[in-house]
Amino acid sequence: MSDTIGFVSLGCAKNQVDCEQMMFLLQQAGYRISPEPVDVDLVIINTCGFIDAAKSEAIDHIIQAGQNKEAGLVGKILVTGCLAQRYQEQILQELPEVDGVLGTGSYYDVVSAAQQVLSGRTVQEYGSIHAPTQEVGRILTTPNHYAYLKIAEGCDNRCAYCVIPSLRGRFRSRAIEDCVREAQELAQDGVKELIVVAQDTSRYGIDRYGKRMLPELLRQLCRIEGLHWIRVHYTYPDEITDELIRVMAEEPKIVKYLDVPIQHVNNEILRRMNRRGNKDYLEALFPKLRRQIPGLVLRTSLIAGLPGEGEAEFDELCDFLRRHKLERVGAFAFSPEEGTPAAQMDYPDESVARRRADFIARLQSDVIDAYNESRFDTVMEVLTEDYDGVYYYGRTYADSPGIDGTVRFTAEREIAPGTFVNVMILGAEDGDLIGKEEEV
Repeated sequence: MSDTIGFVSLGCAKNQVDCEQMMFLLQQAGYRISPEPVDVDLVIINTCGFIDAAKSEAIDHIIQAGQNKEAGLVGKILVTGCLAQRYQEQILQELPEVDGVLGTGSYYDVVSAAQQVLSGRTVQEYGSIHAPTQEVGRILTTPNHYAYLKIAEGCDNRCAYCVIPSLRGRFRSRAIEDCVREAQELAQDGVKELIVVAQDTSRYGIDRYGKRMLPELLRQLCRIEGLHWIRVHYTYPDEITDELIRVMAEEPKIVKYLDVPIQHVNNEILRRMNRRGNKDYLEALFPKLRRQIPGLVLRTSLIAGLPGEGEAEFDELCDFLRRHKLERVGAFAFSPEEGTPAAQMDYPDESVARRRADFIARLQSDVIDAYNESRFDTVMEVLTEDYDGVYYYGRTYADSPGIDGTVRFTAEREIAPGTFVNVMILGAEDGDLIGKEEEV
């Protein structure tokens, strides 16, 4: 078999893992996998369909692939992922350049789908989005020194603004032994930073074991030789237990960085959005986390312009941010997604939501500047990632790849990507730290 298949992966890290698994299955079936989406017999576009911006990006990539197809640079086009799942009929009808679509419940059928598309047949497959996860190998698309470990699929949270449960199905945890085995294999292949992801990592194990098992999973991951950093993303605030806090505080391999998406703090908005917990809970949670996990860096995501948000509610959110000084904040303008309860509610104008999101970003820049200044004249461990001819680039424990900032530093020796070094922080520029390697 000589057909070559290229990939485009869009959206979140969980989507990236799905793409890596499809690449593995196709390679095992004898196809050549290309890192580029041109000069290929088939391009697979693994899409995100969460919000309008993601949908637009996916459509732009499909149109570009169609142009490449017309120019003879691409043979066939197969669209997979959340956009394919969400718009099952529209994609083939409105984007005639597409030769097939594969829903999120049919990722494991990618070999059959590729064979059919390449033979000239139109494919439209949508397996059950609630089906059990399968244990499949991966071709890593991240640098060799870090990788994502997806510990569950789907979501049981029914946030009023979110379409994910209808695209990804109910929450399904992988078995602990399967997660640990995959992490061991990644470590043997040179991965030093493991980033634990799921739609809701803090719920891990409830469906399979009847109780929250993230703390136990983390303890087992910490025993794997070769792993140096373990990072945890997507922990819902109401699911953070004392046991999880204790594990994070006690285990040196777990970086003191926690991603806790809260979306808003106003009680009425949280109620309308079907978010569990309330403002009083959040007011108590973050100080508790900081007390019990020294050096903790906190990340959250917010939605500006949610239904019910007036100026008073927005001011309440900004006041919360000023007082708690969360080091990492992503603010997004509300996107009314068709099929969700929130889309049927009254909400601020889109321009108002964008203005508010921009204001939060400006507010947050002061927090980032203050955090960076607190690191001046200290030595931080940095995971080296690249070199531009003048500076090495890397990340501290406070920086998740592709989301947060970087550290630029000089060194008197050659440093390979994936090497941990100690860096004296001397300053900051455009939100990034500047330093030099600390001489041993």
